Amino acid sequence: MRAARLLLGLVLVILVPALGAEDLRDQLSTFFVGRLSFGENHGSDCGDIGQDLVKLVSRASTIQVREQRMLALSDDGLFETPFLFMNGHNDFELSSDELENLRTYFLHGGFVFASGCCDNPEFPAAWRREMSRVFAGEKVREIAYDHLIYRSFYKMERLHSANGDRDIHLEGLFLDGDLVAVLGEDGLCCGFAMDGTCNRGRGVGPEDAKKIALNIAVYSLTH
Repeated sequence: MRAARLLLGLVLVILVPALGAEDLRDQLSTFFVGRLSFGENHGSDCGDIGQDLVKLVSRASTIQVREQRMLALSDDGLFETPFLFMNGHNDFELSSDELENLRTYFLHGGFVFASGCCDNPEFPAAWRREMSRVFAGEKVREIAYDHLIYRSFYKMERLHSANGDRDIHLEGLFLDGDLVAVLGEDGLCCGFAMDGTCNRGRGVGPEDAKKIALNIAVYSLTH
């Protein structure tokens, strides 16, 4: 699985073998973000929030980041984009073709980061259901705090809720023990892109949201 993810990430290096050592390093460190449309969702919920993720990774690390790519689960470009971001407010259902493309994408090393918008519970509920359809016997489950994703860039012992005395866990889909998709339920994208203004102070606070979003991005590159 890890080798497959590495090969997917190196697709541009393979296409430009004449690059010098310095150029090669630049390509190896390039981070592609695909903004995903799926089902009846056009990938436009909360405007340019995918681009906000691009800027966050670019500002907080030395990783070279490209502009986001708008992609559908039916696009060939899906398999040239190792990291996909999807978000939304509402319930959705994936078609059999979308599920098959997503299954192939994960088997070839792709990674998906998803966030519900605001504090609407419909999108997270749909995401858990649909991602649990991708692989037989694999269900979305809570990611324990001892997982590397909580310390891939920042060391985070806990994700504290901005409303109430409780902790928030990321949730994920695993394939043969490898984490291939992550969900931040409580308006995580509202935290890292809009300083928590659109989810009325619920979910993860802005600073923790920015840290864990960067952790997710770095984890997808290194595992």
